[in-house]
Amino acid sequence: MGTIKRLNHIFREDGNAIITAIDHGVNSGPMKGIEHMEQTLKTVIDAGTDALILNIGIAKKYERLLGRTGLIVRADFPCTDYARGSHDSILCVAVEEAVKVGADAVLFNGGPDISGEDIGLERCMISIMSTLRRECERYGMPLVAEMVPGGFNPPPEYINIDSLKLAARVAAEAGADMLKMPYRPGTDGHGYEEVVQGCEGLPIVVLGGAKTNSQEQFFANIDDAMKCGAHGVAIGRNIWGHEHPDRVIKLLKGLIHEGEDLKTAMGHLEG
Repeated sequence: MGTIKRLNHIFREDGNAIITAIDHGVNSGPMKGIEHMEQTLKTVIDAGTDALILNIGIAKKYERLLGRTGLIVRADFPCTDYARGSHDSILCVAVEEAVKVGADAVLFNGGPDISGEDIGLERCMISIMSTLRRECERYGMPLVAEMVPGGFNPPPEYINIDSLKLAARVAAEAGADMLKMPYRPGTDGHGYEEVVQGCEGLPIVVLGGAKTNSQEQFFANIDDAMKCGAHGVAIGRNIWGHEHPDRVIKLLKGLIHEGEDLKTAMGHLEG
């Protein structure tokens, strides 16, 4: 018991969520936009983000700031940016620790291996997922699977509709409650709706990925993902790395909660 109640702290009544991911410091350090965490948190919370993804240390330090905002705690840590070519992560946070900081869900990053050359990546993913699932069931804690074909920060060519379908289904079969996944446009008659339809009803939120150079395309992708059945977004750098994070969240509210068309929503970036 408790899983549904906690998920309701993340998703609004419409079943969708705007999640701001601010867990990048554990691998990339004090990046521009998150060098002053207190101010960043205040900005996105005041702007109306529905939930946050944080590492355990930040969740503990700024507990009073979080208020009624949903909280997802990352349970695994990847290597730092210096370890180029590493795509796995290790389990570092127990579910009990997440419970103590008031988390509404725990999150981990998983493969599967798409290269066919790194079976250790899949073994690591299955081990983390199995351990967390058992602990989550004990505490009534939702398990969020960040399923990225190829693991943490993989080559972009690893991510396509077929690899996303496989990754989503693996998480569903293994007992995840929610997915955080990349978006890719469909080709040859195959679209992102196949990813949504193949994961046995688990809600998918689309991850933001690297800082975008094309705002129009970035938000058009989110618009298409929502039309394909996604239930929101989990975005980091493209929110707090923007000159006006509050305007980005207002735009996302328009697309995700208020049913605005893309052109109308994009207008919120102008203030």
